[in-house]
Amino acid sequence: MSIAASADDKGEPGGDAKFNELKKFQSAGRGFWSHVPEADWNNWRWQLQHRITSLEQLQRLMPTLTPEEHAGTVLANSKLALAITPYFFNLIDPADENCPIRWQVIPRIEETSTAAWEMNDPCGEDSHSPVPGLVHRYPDRVLFLVTDRCASYCRYCTRSRLVSNASGYDFHPQFEKQIDYIRRNTQVRDVLLSGGDPLLFSDDKLEYLLKELRAISHVEFLRIGSRIPIFLPQRITPELCAMLKKYHPLFMSIHSNHPRELTTEVREALGRLAEAGIPLGNQSVLLRNVNDDVTVMRAFMQKLLMCRVKPYYLYQCDLIAGSAHLRAGVRKGLEIMEGLRGHTTGYAVPQYVIDAPGGGGKVPVNPEYVLSRNADRVIIRNFEGKIFEYPEAADGTPLVPAPKEIEEPELV
Repeated sequence: MSIAASADDKGEPGGDAKFNELKKFQSAGRGFWSHVPEADWNNWRWQLQHRITSLEQLQRLMPTLTPEEHAGTVLANSKLALAITPYFFNLIDPADENCPIRWQVIPRIEETSTAAWEMNDPCGEDSHSPVPGLVHRYPDRVLFLVTDRCASYCRYCTRSRLVSNASGYDFHPQFEKQIDYIRRNTQVRDVLLSGGDPLLFSDDKLEYLLKELRAISHVEFLRIGSRIPIFLPQRITPELCAMLKKYHPLFMSIHSNHPRELTTEVREALGRLAEAGIPLGNQSVLLRNVNDDVTVMRAFMQKLLMCRVKPYYLYQCDLIAGSAHLRAGVRKGLEIMEGLRGHTTGYAVPQYVIDAPGGGGKVPVNPEYVLSRNADRVIIRNFEGKIFEYPEAADGTPLVPAPKEIEEPELV
C-alpha cells in the first residue's frame, strides 16, 4: 500500500471529524483582554505595545509553562527575543504541551543546543550581500531587508542571528545604498521586501520604499514577505490596502504553518488584501509537533484556498542553530507531499523545497514519480501507484510495441 493510500484508509477527508474541525474558522477571541475597549483591541499599535515580552508576563498568563519553556524563556533574549501579540497568544492552548501554536512562539531550553551541522546563517545570505541589507543570490531578483523587527518571533527563524538583535548582530539597513544597487543592476526585475517584517512600518515609510522601487524601470514587480496578517491582522487596514494598491504588480508572501492560525480575523484581513488586487501566496515551514501530519497539512492547504491564498512553498526547516527540536525529517516531508498530490486540489499542493545549506538556493524535492527513463520512454506512476509509460520519440510515435490492453485512468 502506498503512503498516500494508507493516509486515506479511513475514508474521504470530508468524513473525518479531525479534518473538519481543523477547517473551521473561529475567532481568536479576547481571552485575558476582554476588558480592553474594542477600539484598542483592534488597533495594531495597541497590540504591539502590549506584547508578551518577559517571563513574568508569560507566567502570569500561562502558569502551565513546562520546565523546558521556563528555562528557555529565561535565556531567550540572548539568542532571539520573546514577543507574542495578545491576539496571537489567544491561539495557544495552555493545557496542551504540544499545542502547535505554543511550539512556534514560546522559547524552549533546546534552543541553546547547537548540532554540529547547524549554522547561524544557513542560507548564506551574508555572503551574498553586496551592500548592507541586500541579498543578491539569484540572477534576476534581490532580497531587500528593511528591518530586524517582527510583531512576534518564531523560534525557528532562519534569520535569528539578525532578527530582534538579541545576539548583537546590529542590523542597520541603508535604504539609499540598497535602492542605488538595484538601480545600477538592470538584470534585477524582482524585489522582495522582507526582514524582520516590512508591514511593521508606517504606511508612509513603507510607501516611500515602494515608490522608489517602482520608479526603477527594470523592476517589473515587487513582493512583500510578511507574517503580520497572521500575527497581527489588525495591521491590514483599509488605508494600508489602498496604499499598496497603487504599486501593482505587487505580490505578498504570507507565512503561516497551521490551520488554527487561519482565524476569522485573518480571513478578513487576507480578504482585504485580495480585494486590493494583491496576489497572495503562503510559505510554510515543516515543523515537528506543528504540521508534520498529512491530515493537518491537507486541511491547512484547503483552508488557505478558502482565504484566497495559494499555497506556494513548503520549506524543509533550515539548519538554523538551536532548531533541531523543531525539525521534522525530509522523509516526513515527502510523505506529506504524497498525501497531498492527487488527494486534494492541485492548487492546494505547494512546492516542497530545501534551501541548500550554505547558500545553494531553493532545491525542489518531490516523491519519486518518475520511475525510469531512457532515450525511448519515461516510466511514471500516479498518486494511486499505477504505472504508466510515455514515449520520448520526437514526433510522439511509440518506439516500443503497444501493449495488447491499455487501462485508461478515469479523468476527473
